[in-house]
Amino acid sequence: MHPRSQQLALQGPAGSLQTHVDMPTLQAGQAPVGIAVIAHPHPLFGGTMDNKVVQTMARAFVQAGWLAVRFNFRGVGASEGAYDEGRGELHDLLAVIDHFSPAATQQGALALAGFSFGAFVTSHAVQALHAVRTIDRLVLVGTAAGRFAVAELPKDLHAKTLVLHGEADDTVPLAAALDWARPQNLPVVVLPGVGHFFHGQLPLLRGLVARHVMLTLA
Repeated sequence: MHPRSQQLALQGPAGSLQTHVDMPTLQAGQAPVGIAVIAHPHPLFGGTMDNKVVQTMARAFVQAGWLAVRFNFRGVGASEGAYDEGRGELHDLLAVIDHFSPAATQQGALALAGFSFGAFVTSHAVQALHAVRTIDRLVLVGTAAGRFAVAELPKDLHAKTLVLHGEADDTVPLAAALDWARPQNLPVVVLPGVGHFFHGQLPLLRGLVARHVMLTLA
C-alpha cells in the first residue's frame, strides 16, 4: 500500500466496492490538483487494483499532485457482485467517479485512466460523461482493442489524452490498438520492445504518465 493511502468500502451498484485512495504530499493549505480514478485489467485473468501497472499509474498521478483512486471491480477482492462483461463494471466506475467527484459539486480537475480491460471500460465512461462533465486528463494503457468494443474518444479530448502501447504486446497486439486509433486520428505512443505488462519498464511508464498529467490544465 502507498504510505499515504486510505482503504475504503463504497456502495456500488452491485454492493460494496473495495477502494484505495493514494494521497499526494501537499504543503499546508494546498489542495490536490484533482481526482484521478484508475481502472484495473480483466477480472477473470487476475486483474485487480493492485496490478503493478495500475499502481504505477497511481504513483505517477500522486507524483504530479493528484489524489489517485484505485478500486476493485465487482467480484474482485472484497468487492461484491460478479463479473458482468464490462456492462456492470462501467456502472462501478461511474459510481466511484461520482462518489469522489460529484457532478453537482465538482471541485478540482478530473482524470480517468485504465489499463487493458480497464482502458476499455474507461473509454465507455468517457462516452457517458463527456456531455455532462469536464474530463481534464485521460490515460489509456494497453487498450484492449480487438478484444472488446473500445469506444471512440471525443475529438476535443484528444489533446488531453495519452494512449500508451507496447510494441511487443502479445496480449493486445499493437496492430489492434492502431486499428482502433487510426479512424479517429488519435495519436498512440509506442514503447519499443515493451510487452503488455511493461516488465522492466515501469519507471518509463510512470515518467510518461507523470509528464502528461503535470501539464498545465487548460
